[in-house]
Amino acid sequence: MARALKPPSLKKIPARLPAKLPSVPRLPDPGEPDVFEEMTLLEHMEELRDRIVKSVIAIGVAFVAGIFLAGPLLRRIQLEAGAENGLDVVSPTDPITLYFKIALYVAIGIALPVLLWQFIGFLVPGLTKREKRLLYLSLPFVAGLFLLGSAYGFFFAAPRALTFLSGFMSDIYEWSPEGNQIITFYLTLMIGLGLAFQLPVVMFILAKLGVASPQKMRSFRKYAILILLILSAVITPSTDPFNMAVVAVPLLILYEAGILVAGIFAKQPLAAAGA
Repeated sequence: MARALKPPSLKKIPARLPAKLPSVPRLPDPGEPDVFEEMTLLEHMEELRDRIVKSVIAIGVAFVAGIFLAGPLLRRIQLEAGAENGLDVVSPTDPITLYFKIALYVAIGIALPVLLWQFIGFLVPGLTKREKRLLYLSLPFVAGLFLLGSAYGFFFAAPRALTFLSGFMSDIYEWSPEGNQIITFYLTLMIGLGLAFQLPVVMFILAKLGVASPQKMRSFRKYAILILLILSAVITPSTDPFNMAVVAVPLLILYEAGILVAGIFAKQPLAAAGA
């Protein structure tokens, strides 16, 4: 005789959700002890491989958007460069090469948050909780200042520089810029200014780590001006003083802003805070 089947017991299934759900991610508490997990060389290589794969996938997905944005950006660059008849090309493959080159740069820019997150994620396990907290708090400012510097280079510095250069002794020179050189000009200014705009963050971190106090930064001002002028000459593709000033002036303002930020938010270094 067949036995009747018993329905499954529901006693072990909770009738309602737990009273306390998992909390959202929070900043590391500097008061907690540091715990470092040791990894073998093979585990490090596997993690690095996974993060590289994720970064490549992010760039590949963003490249689709870059293909659609490359055309409008090329037309804007052409107008800003004063090339009314179009940018000059040398090689037969230059038109398509430059198009996809801009698309790739756009893709890297769009995927930059993912790339930065993968890079930080690879480094974070070797940092203390104080260093992690400082790094996480600095990330929004790093990204924001890089975008601000790149935008300044694209919308202001590069167009003003090209306007000056195209009008310099125009009765003698025929202005017919080469496409590859113009794009390199833009890229050099955008990346250089994006990195140079990190100056306040670097000054804050140095003050927070106790390497240089705000007072020392003030006393170092005259040497900093000289260093920033040299840096501006390196960033600026041309050697004329006008374009150098376009780069140097915001850097000098950022240096003063860095002193102010360090004086307000980094009065007490991490070493002193942990004492």
